[in-house]
Amino acid sequence: MTTTEADQTPRPENGTATPRGPRHAADLAPEPTDENVWLEDIHGDEQLAWVREQNARTEDLLEDAEYAAVEAGILEVLDSTDRIAMVSKRGDYYYNFWKDQEHPKGLWRRTTWESYLTEEPEWDVLLDVDALAAAEGVEWVFHGAGFLRPADGDEYRLAMVSLSPDGGDADRHREFDVESRTFVEGGFDLPTAKGNVSWLDADTLLVSSTADGLPATTSSYARTGVRLRRGQSLAEAERIFDIPEDHMLAMVAHDSTPGYERTFAVDYIDFYNRSTWLLRDESWVTIEVPTDVNISAHRDWLLFRPQKDWDVAGVVYPAGCLVAADFDSYLAGSRSLLVLFTPDAQTSLQSWSWTKDYLLLNLLRDVSSEIRVLEPSRPDPDGSWGSTLLDACPPLHDVNAYAVDDEDLGPAGNDFWLVATGFTTPTTLTRGTLTPDHEHAGADEQSGGVDEQPGGVVSRHAEVKRSPSFFNESDYEVQQHFAVSADGTRVPYFQVASKDLVLDGQNPTQLSGYGGFEISRTPAYSGSIGRAWLERRTAGASSEDGAEAHSRGGVYVVANIRGGGEYGPAWHRAALQENRHRAYEDFAAVARDLISRGVTSRRRLGCVGGSNGGLLVGNMLTQYPELFGAVSCGVPLLDMRRYTKLSAGYSWIAEYGDPDVPAQWEFIRTFSPYHLLHDGVEYPETFIWTATSDDRVGPVQARKMAARMQAMGIPNVWFHEALEGGHAGASDNRQAAALQARSNHFLWRSLAGSN
Repeated sequence: MTTTEADQTPRPENGTATPRGPRHAADLAPEPTDENVWLEDIHGDEQLAWVREQNARTEDLLEDAEYAAVEAGILEVLDSTDRIAMVSKRGDYYYNFWKDQEHPKGLWRRTTWESYLTEEPEWDVLLDVDALAAAEGVEWVFHGAGFLRPADGDEYRLAMVSLSPDGGDADRHREFDVESRTFVEGGFDLPTAKGNVSWLDADTLLVSSTADGLPATTSSYARTGVRLRRGQSLAEAERIFDIPEDHMLAMVAHDSTPGYERTFAVDYIDFYNRSTWLLRDESWVTIEVPTDVNISAHRDWLLFRPQKDWDVAGVVYPAGCLVAADFDSYLAGSRSLLVLFTPDAQTSLQSWSWTKDYLLLNLLRDVSSEIRVLEPSRPDPDGSWGSTLLDACPPLHDVNAYAVDDEDLGPAGNDFWLVATGFTTPTTLTRGTLTPDHEHAGADEQSGGVDEQPGGVVSRHAEVKRSPSFFNESDYEVQQHFAVSADGTRVPYFQVASKDLVLDGQNPTQLSGYGGFEISRTPAYSGSIGRAWLERRTAGASSEDGAEAHSRGGVYVVANIRGGGEYGPAWHRAALQENRHRAYEDFAAVARDLISRGVTSRRRLGCVGGSNGGLLVGNMLTQYPELFGAVSCGVPLLDMRRYTKLSAGYSWIAEYGDPDVPAQWEFIRTFSPYHLLHDGVEYPETFIWTATSDDRVGPVQARKMAARMQAMGIPNVWFHEALEGGHAGASDNRQAAALQARSNHFLWRSLAGSN
């Protein structure tokens, strides 16, 4: 694996440069009448008839023999029984949720550690979701389970199981007994709604919900938190917390850690601002901190991660750092803060996890993982916690460390999982143990690896599970390159291609991106991409100069554009609201760099994105059509004039702006693809896909965009809407395989043929 320009530092540009507007003067034409509002009736008979007609047309185009082979190959990956069954530890058991060909809706199950270590663990099936769906006549989708903490010495038994009737975000929460393997007769059973559930005690739940007449926010989420006693309905429950209607959502939850039992409420004002409250003597006490500083509580500690620079008594803590304070002292007014991590231009904090005695930090350095172990019990002379680099992260890989069970009173309390993956490296699961180096008496060759630093921590770790190989990874090479965006910012991207790649501009190339909500795109193994894209071969099409070209495979590219979290909050904030075009300029810069390097050409280059990534590629379609031969646009935002009135759109104002504020609509309209379509433009071939049951973005914007493009006479515009599956577009492996196959097959047909 190689990295180009790895010694140079990409720096987010956060100055006051004027953001670029749309690339064509006509883009600022008056807003047309919306002729497709009728399609906003999601479940209307006429509207669904239009959807079925579109689906039939698209399926006739795409679902040929080659498509069937691609779909079968992807489904084989998704249904493989050799995949790693990831587990979470509760008490003495290890829990897993599993889908395969025989169980498309899945099995919730558990096993022991000794059994898990074997090649074929003995699983105790707790809930068969397929059987439940058949018995109840509802297409249930499992969304997890939350256990009631048992009394000391008892095993975990009662859980609130979350089930979606259609794969959307609204869940029904039902009390389940893992010993009897049944739902508790007369137990807690909450109606389907958006919200959350937390155990307060064996007979009480803390609930945020929009069911039974409880109010919703403008964003469609819960506005109220209630204390629900056993036997009560939500309408009868005591309301204990509420927020203004125009805030995003309310949440109430209980931390049942022994000795640190606390009840919290959070007012999520928007995606990046929140107020956190602690219940003391039946009164809410606010944790005083700016709303853009994220808070996390763990036993004696409060951790803070500011989204912007945070000034505390004249000391500035930079955006993206991690700061700690003693919990009780901070609430009492002390502002003695301890810096645990400070970002730099190359390195950002992605997540953290506590074991019993240590804090694991998951970092990215130029979008490659780095893990540090902090020791609260070993402070340095300046008071900061001792820090040890965990030697477990190969270059250009994503490796995440998190605790196995920090409350285990035995040796497992300082155990951690390592999940490692790369574009050409099947995922591995490793289990490690952290101990002070003075307890280290030498490495046991049977224990796997041992990492240590003088005066630091020792990590003994050994591989537990390895995912199978689904394509011939050794034939491919991963490279990291940097493109230069319009304002001079250097933007990293990963390129996965055959080692014999010919740089003649003729390689079918799929460019993927996201660029929003501080979400990072990191290296990840995908057997589906390997089979559906990298290993597919062209038929030896002729090159543009008439010479016969050799058969070649696909090139897969992931762009780490601004708006994401690869370089922390500054990288994200650089593309917020009026600066949104920076994300699109970054993506276009990567496209140009691929073309200028000879990897591909406009004819051979396609892009794909979903959700906010659908908005991204929608802007590639409308603002940069000269760069792409095809666009695959999934579950997208596209009508930015009405997005706040559709599904959960109001909750994203902090990311995009409010179109009902005239001054903000002036910049929002410049990245609203639905309003940037114009006659006389040669648009790329376009595939727009969505799901009827998506209650987050919703199917409406995709429908309207396809309808407008087709009415304009734009050729090669295709639409498909899954009738179930939620925002993911798929509720089981069969649906997921079909979705991935359609997108990949569309792009391959568009980009790999001769012309």
